[in-house]
Amino acid sequence: MTSRLILALIVGFGVSALVGAFLVPWLRKIKAGQSIKQYVDWHSSKAGTPTMGGIMFIVAETTVCFSVGLSCLRQGEWAHVFILIFGTVFGGIGFLDDYEKLRHHENTGLSAKMKFLLQLLAATAFLLLLRLNGYLSPNLYLPFWNTYVPISEPLYFIFAAFVIVGTVNAVNITDGVDGLASGTCIPIFLCFTAIVFCWGEEFFAQGIFAAGLTGALLGFLVYNFHPARVFMGDTGSLFLGGCIAGLAFALDVPLLLVPLCIMPIIETLSDIIQVVYFKLTHGRRVFKMAPFHHHLEMGGWLGHKWKETQIFVLFTGITLVMAVVSLLGVTGRYSF
Repeated sequence: MTSRLILALIVGFGVSALVGAFLVPWLRKIKAGQSIKQYVDWHSSKAGTPTMGGIMFIVAETTVCFSVGLSCLRQGEWAHVFILIFGTVFGGIGFLDDYEKLRHHENTGLSAKMKFLLQLLAATAFLLLLRLNGYLSPNLYLPFWNTYVPISEPLYFIFAAFVIVGTVNAVNITDGVDGLASGTCIPIFLCFTAIVFCWGEEFFAQGIFAAGLTGALLGFLVYNFHPARVFMGDTGSLFLGGCIAGLAFALDVPLLLVPLCIMPIIETLSDIIQVVYFKLTHGRRVFKMAPFHHHLEMGGWLGHKWKETQIFVLFTGITLVMAVVSLLGVTGRYSF
């Protein structure tokens, strides 16, 4: 199993990097450039940088699923394809959003209400698919305690749908600094790969998916690390969020998303706190700017203005530590 997981990572990296060599110049040629919000003026030099680069790792992951993961399909294991379809649906929603931004030459795409409804519909359909194929049960697994809490199926589905939508949008919010979303997600997918390695062959399809996307994101970072030559856009960030949530539910460890996604959660909470506090105090702010990575860029609290590379290291490093903690919380679930 180890060699095939490594192969999935290598194929993911190679295809992503290769696709990027053709995709980035093409996106630049058709002027698929990112608009920058006016109040983030220090990012003005990024205006015109090609977006929708997430296509790179979507193509790479698709290649992994139908090449390295072909043996799983022959054995009737479809978990990796289900997650791929789910992530691609979210990527499609992101693509529509990116397209609207490009068409109107501004940084606003689909309405928030429309995106929420589409995401909620996709989440519900995915959960039903997992349930019907035996990958999901309404017994909520508690990491670290290695036990289950049985809850009613309707309540579980409501909980699960909103966890998925929340995860997807948290990753989307994190995508605001060169390499930040991809760098933050790499330890998450590495953790899922390690979980499968510990649990055994029964979950190999999910491991192929996680390992492949780890490699694909490393290939994407070749073009996305500071100074970025391409952005993943909502096409990529919504795909990643969907894949993270999809893997968590396909492995039946949704509560593991709390420690694993600690940085996207902090980003989301900073946005919520900022808006609520601003309204309650009629204009006062907790952060210099939300989400949190912009607060750091502006020298919030300590006065040190963080560089993009420093924020990348901070977010990736913390996520890596939490990935190790998360792995320790589930290794005792199965014994082989």
